Amino acid sequence: MPNLPRPWRPGVQPHTLARAIIRAVTLPMLLAVLLFTASRGAGAADEGTLRIGSKRFTESYILAEVLAQTAAPKLSQVPVVRQGLGNTAIVYEALRSGGIDLYAEYTGTIALEILKSPQPLSREAMQAALQPLGLGMAIPLGFNDGYAFAMRADEARRLGVRSLSDLARHPELKLGLSNEFIGRADGWRGVAARYGLPQAPTGLDHGIAYDAIAAKQVDVIDIYTTDAKIDHLGLTVLDDDRGYFPRYDAVVLYRLDVPQRFPQAWAALTSLQGRIDEHAMIAMNARAELQGAGFATIARDFLSGGGQGAGGAVATGFMAKLFGPDLPRLARQHLMLVAVSVAVATLIGVPLAVWVFPHLRLRALVLGATGLLQTVPSLALLAVLISLIGAIGTLPALIALTLYSLLPIMRNAVTGLAEVPMGVKQAGTALGMTGSQNLRLVQLPLALPTLIAGVRTATTIAIGTATIAAFIGAGGFGERIVTGLALNDRALLMAGALPAAALALASEALFEALEWLLRRRQRAPAA
Repeated sequence: MPNLPRPWRPGVQPHTLARAIIRAVTLPMLLAVLLFTASRGAGAADEGTLRIGSKRFTESYILAEVLAQTAAPKLSQVPVVRQGLGNTAIVYEALRSGGIDLYAEYTGTIALEILKSPQPLSREAMQAALQPLGLGMAIPLGFNDGYAFAMRADEARRLGVRSLSDLARHPELKLGLSNEFIGRADGWRGVAARYGLPQAPTGLDHGIAYDAIAAKQVDVIDIYTTDAKIDHLGLTVLDDDRGYFPRYDAVVLYRLDVPQRFPQAWAALTSLQGRIDEHAMIAMNARAELQGAGFATIARDFLSGGGQGAGGAVATGFMAKLFGPDLPRLARQHLMLVAVSVAVATLIGVPLAVWVFPHLRLRALVLGATGLLQTVPSLALLAVLISLIGAIGTLPALIALTLYSLLPIMRNAVTGLAEVPMGVKQAGTALGMTGSQNLRLVQLPLALPTLIAGVRTATTIAIGTATIAAFIGAGGFGERIVTGLALNDRALLMAGALPAAALALASEALFEALEWLLRRRQRAPAA
């Protein structure tokens, strides 16, 4: 009989080690599942709550708070505000699927992007087209926030560029446009065709485009006409001399059952009609982007008649943002997302890896499929999941994170099993073990270090990827990152990134301790 490796020397008992590791992994899993169940239960209790969404730019954040604070006094429960739900496709899908009840939208976007009309529509035509979808459009807020292109004023004067037609004569100019604008039906493709623009634009987040043009990294950016930084940076807005862009009047896009479910709140919301002109909207945007005021504070001051100068001092220091009152909530949400997704991925991935391990072709197929999931962009996967399950927030985020965690766990489980020497397997068989006993008492204990390394990698990946969950209202430290991008607030960005990094380091320390425990048990003398 060949010499047995250390784990099978009399007294060490590998199954004891395996059970200890299982206990060490099972407790965090149970805690994670309890956290998830509690969060889902809390969500189920809020089914009668008015849910308001926003897109991921300053004005939409502010308008969501204005709508929420207007409706709140007429509701029995505080309305839920799901901020920063990404671009039009995601927030509209959230509305259509019932994840939110209403949000502030723009008539041009409704006609051209949502209804896919080849030309602008009247409000009556939009209402008629929205009704079969279970949606309605109401409460024009009183201002137009259209698309436009802007340049540095000195550069525009030097080149004699005053309009989009002039821009077509300067192919050397670098365009930095938001990714949503590049992909929209009423965005880059249409305006480039109308004016014959020869430039190839670079995709930029709207929040950092102003920094890019100020630093002369790009020459032209797309803007919203109510942006506060247009005058602040001294930019020249190019004339749409061929009238390509339609009007983008701000309205409320809502589910048709909202007026019946919340009649008093809806009556309060209708009082906002015509109350916000362009000057007021620019002033509110300026308070957020230039003074660092909070969205809720800006909305409260507007509704109380305090105007842009109200609200007192704003805590803008980095430490105030890092240790803000939202830190415990964000940490709890982020931990729950990571713990539940990795736990579920482990419970699915390890048995699946064990099952496919003896079958080479099936193993290659399953690992290839999980590897293919890693290539799907996070936001695209989240958008697809929202459409499939008809919900936003925690559930689609957990599904996405679980899918992304499967590959490292399964690959390491397969690798660990493959590294078990054939002689050791045969020795177990010679001792009279059945196949399942050989797997449980011989192969899995030897594969445990490699398997745990896979869970460790999956946890690190999940901590980083979980920041994307904020785009669909799942919370976590990504909320600060998303808001920081929208406001181009570096301090807020770091206030979200640093806790996520600290969480990753803490997870590394936890797994180091687990591996130390495993090595210590392997070296321990027999009881």
